[in-house]
Amino acid sequence: MKKVLTISTLILTVLVSCKKETTTTEPVQITPSPPKEAEIVEPAGDQCYAWRSNGSVIEMSFNVNSHQEVNGKLSYNLVGKDKNEGTLIGNMKGDTLVADYTFMSEGVSSVREVVFLQKDGTFIEGYGDIVQANDKVSFKDKTKLKFDQKNALTKIDCKVE
Repeated sequence: MKKVLTISTLILTVLVSCKKETTTTEPVQITPSPPKEAEIVEPAGDQCYAWRSNGSVIEMSFNVNSHQEVNGKLSYNLVGKDKNEGTLIGNMKGDTLVADYTFMSEGVSSVREVVFLQKDGTFIEGYGDIVQANDKVSFKDKTKLKFDQKNALTKIDCKVE
């Protein structure tokens, strides 16, 4: 009986210690961290970020106050598209900037919700399904946004105007 118990224990130990290796080929999905409760953060001052690729430029400059409210500017100058630039008003929620982008394009004023994930000193714009209501374009479900790190806006020196 002792032999059966010893052999059973040995087999059980071997089975438990075996690891199944898994490999994935899907791209890594970056997810925002939830905001921490009662987190007190000092105002960060002016911050400027840009992305440049093959003649296309996205520039963002903003200020964050002690209440994590964001106020700034955002512009898109993409090759083959009309340039648009406007104001950015929103909030930092943990590592995520959620704001309304009010801009002029082709003489028409529009409002679009934008979400940027702050990661490793960069801001990565989120994209996903949208809905339009009350003259504003918003994301259908912010928890399902995708963030593509190849379009990360990197920190730059702010221009003095």
